[in-house]
Amino acid sequence: MKAYGGWAGKILRVDLSTGRIGTDNTLERYRDFLGGTGIGYKVMWDEVPPGTKPHDPENKLVFAVGPLAGTSAPCSGRTAITTLWPVCWPLPLVASGHMGGQFAVKLKYAGYDALIIEGKAEHPVWLMIADGQVAIHDARRLWGQGVRHAQIALAEIMGQDAAVAAIGPAGENLVPLSTVVTGASHSAGGVGSIMGAKNLKAIAILGTGSIRIAGDKAEWEKLVKYHLSLLGANNQDVVPRMPQPWAEFSDPTSRWNAHPGNRWGAAAHPVDTGLCDPHDLNRIAYRSNTAAFFLGEQAWPYTVRGNGCASCPIRCHTMLKVPALSARYGIPALGQTTCIGYRFGNAFFKKLPGGINGPTSLEASMIGTELANDLGIWSNYLQLQRDFVKLYEDGTIAKKVDAREFQSYSWSRYEKGDPAFLFELLPRIARKEGELATALGLGTGHLLERWGLSEAAWGKDKQLAYWKMGHPKHHSTEDSGQCGLLINLMYNRDAQCHAHSNFLGNGLPIEVQKRLAAELWGSGEAVDALAAYTPMNGYKAKMAKWALLRKELHDSLSLCCWMGPWVASPLRERGYRGDDSLESLLYSTATGDRKSRQELDLVGERIFALHRALTIRDMGTKEMRTRHDLIPDWVFHDPQNRKAFSKGTVHMDREDVQKALDLYYAELAWDGKTGSPTRATYQRLGLADVADALAKRSLLP
Repeated sequence: MKAYGGWAGKILRVDLSTGRIGTDNTLERYRDFLGGTGIGYKVMWDEVPPGTKPHDPENKLVFAVGPLAGTSAPCSGRTAITTLWPVCWPLPLVASGHMGGQFAVKLKYAGYDALIIEGKAEHPVWLMIADGQVAIHDARRLWGQGVRHAQIALAEIMGQDAAVAAIGPAGENLVPLSTVVTGASHSAGGVGSIMGAKNLKAIAILGTGSIRIAGDKAEWEKLVKYHLSLLGANNQDVVPRMPQPWAEFSDPTSRWNAHPGNRWGAAAHPVDTGLCDPHDLNRIAYRSNTAAFFLGEQAWPYTVRGNGCASCPIRCHTMLKVPALSARYGIPALGQTTCIGYRFGNAFFKKLPGGINGPTSLEASMIGTELANDLGIWSNYLQLQRDFVKLYEDGTIAKKVDAREFQSYSWSRYEKGDPAFLFELLPRIARKEGELATALGLGTGHLLERWGLSEAAWGKDKQLAYWKMGHPKHHSTEDSGQCGLLINLMYNRDAQCHAHSNFLGNGLPIEVQKRLAAELWGSGEAVDALAAYTPMNGYKAKMAKWALLRKELHDSLSLCCWMGPWVASPLRERGYRGDDSLESLLYSTATGDRKSRQELDLVGERIFALHRALTIRDMGTKEMRTRHDLIPDWVFHDPQNRKAFSKGTVHMDREDVQKALDLYYAELAWDGKTGSPTRATYQRLGLADVADALAKRSLLP
């Protein structure tokens, strides 16, 4: 380890069945996979046999961070949690959830790059990690309690500096749509029930160590400042929403919503966000108010400040204080969340008094945030909410649920848009109380199967945003045409990839984007203006591969996939260029393992090839093109019957999509007929043993 920085050097293993606690050497087994999801995929490949079910004791739960976690690299506070995905349908396949907060740095400072949970405890337990001391403690008194209670109870034992990740009743009751929550609002969706199946209520970590930086201190500090200079606002928007004196451009859809007169109105001393000139690195946190982006301008008077993850100045978890919540609903007036979390509560309602940006919507949002984080319920990127609205509106719930149960809900309150309805629905989902709550908590694919509904029908309704295998689309054709489509094919849950959408949604004019695209992928033809799409070409395939590799690198290095990559910047003097070598610069300087951008990309390609191999092995087929990489029918239909590539439509052409697949598979050096990596590709990526294992199962093309 003396030769390397970044890594802590040890992997912690805890077998809850036997109580055995041990460690592995990180670099001996996992260096070629960096960390994060790379370690997770490797563990799942080596140690979890096909046919294992998500809630089996034999399934593994891997909390892993990368070599940049704990180094002070900006936006490096992410933890990847990899396991067999309980929401994936019809088969459980490998996937990862991700959470921010302080967990990643505490794990690293305690001396570990990853935590592998095995087996199942005889009764509810919690895991204590205090630097080198690791112990399994009785958690029966915490079982049945919400996340908040568990976090407070363990903080009283461990101290306020500890990071606690806990599950709520949803995870305990093995609800597939459940989360692990750390801090006030940082959660990893889809993995809560895996902890519940292992009788693991919580993990509490106190780490007081440090991480060595291999490079020169001055070099590192210069690199960190350089990285900060390239940051935009939330989701790497690099132009402001409203015109400002320093800005050449503005974009009304930008998340850079700081502006003179926009105030954090609920702060002890109200704060004006001001101009936020991009050269003022001390005001980065003022640029974004995520609550105002999702809930409208009404959020500003209730804003206290931004909150967020270790080593990140963006502070995208906006803290709101809404006094009426305590008096009217009996929940805390203070709450926080980010991104789609602000829609968790209000998205259950088809209609709300005052509309989506009205005061009732704000109350519903805050109630949803509080209940979801305490009960530990996951929205599946709001697929839960869209399914609920659809099933109620078309009468399916009334048909599938017996009359007594149906009448136990206050449907008249729901139809009026009364947020109090959430207190009826969400606790029942967490407790699996009744047919409706149980079915909703399964996730879309399993719900449809349980109720005898057609997945194909779900895939025809664009409003449902359903994609495949139990999960929804995530920045697909509506953001970036064929590139978004290709990315959404690759994973066994929603794609969680923002590399393509962060570039195309950065707010810069299309002319500037095309200039940057030519430098990145060889031609401006790699990108199109929104809803002005052109037919598929090889440059778009290069961009799609680039986006895929950025996601895997970020998830393995512990860089925030919601912020990166930083290939566009807010700096006019740089021609708005960012730096596509930033990940390799940070990695090389932190670890001392010098890799160019191209060399680090090869590692990202290795990591995703292993994900693909896991999917092929566990599905038992090499026919990925026709059995895994599926496209919902709504992608090919325009409500106004406009032809594909007409201005104003985002729908795709079937023949063009097949060309896109051909070019994309070729770019990855996969077999075009099956959509599977070839033996030569596995060997090129240092995965010859994986190729051998697949060959024995006749799973190589």
